[in-house]
Amino acid sequence: MAGSPGGEGACAYPSHMTTQREPGTGADGATSHPRWQPGDHILWRYRANGASDVHICRPVTVVRDTPDLLAVWLAPGTPCVRPRLLDGTPVHLEPLETRYTKPRGPVPTTWSGTGVLKLARPGDPWSVWLFWEPGWRFKNWYVNLEEPLRRWSGGVDSEDHFLDIAVYPDRHWEWRDEDEFDQALSVGLIDPGQADRVRRAGREATRLIGRWGSPFSERWTEWRPAPGWGTPRLPPDWHRPPGPPVADEGLPGTIAPSRAS
Repeated sequence: MAGSPGGEGACAYPSHMTTQREPGTGADGATSHPRWQPGDHILWRYRANGASDVHICRPVTVVRDTPDLLAVWLAPGTPCVRPRLLDGTPVHLEPLETRYTKPRGPVPTTWSGTGVLKLARPGDPWSVWLFWEPGWRFKNWYVNLEEPLRRWSGGVDSEDHFLDIAVYPDRHWEWRDEDEFDQALSVGLIDPGQADRVRRAGREATRLIGRWGSPFSERWTEWRPAPGWGTPRLPPDWHRPPGPPVADEGLPGTIAPSRAS
């Protein structure tokens, strides 16, 4: 199923996913930004809630970048950054009552398990992730509710909204992390107005699931990474401010995307 080295991997993509690469504008925040090529390495980052600093950074390989869709591959073994409590406790192991109030900071880690295909349409308040079991047995889609992605020279930034939706091959779905969403609201990481917007976004996503719209109706579950793609590196300035959208990837001081080997 895999495509040629440096290609997009094998999959029959829907016809509306064009291959044009002209500079783009639109709801992804780019005013004049060249489209990335398949095989480029960029950063997929999340800001800390209510702050401007980056606390999650995942180097990814571009699968497709069009005016309608950004698709990226998070490969197994990729060096990443994620938050950890300053006392050394992994965030997910801290009791919910204190999970969002204890001091934390970003630490280097490695993406373990199988890889993840991430799909995001400009302006959508979520991205859709595809998970597989070992041996490429498809497991589920995951709708990650978040701020619409903001493009910059080295990748995309967002802010996670805690609440998520798991979608299974038989088309049933379920809310995920409702307890974390409620706790984040109670400690002020999100305010009531934002919580209402997140819930509305979630309901919109469930309507999309109900009518089995894009990307669930498409053949992304058959996609495979190109065999020649290397594992992206984590650049030393992974945390730098993105700055305004730029028109040229080669501007001084930017992280220009590398190419997959």
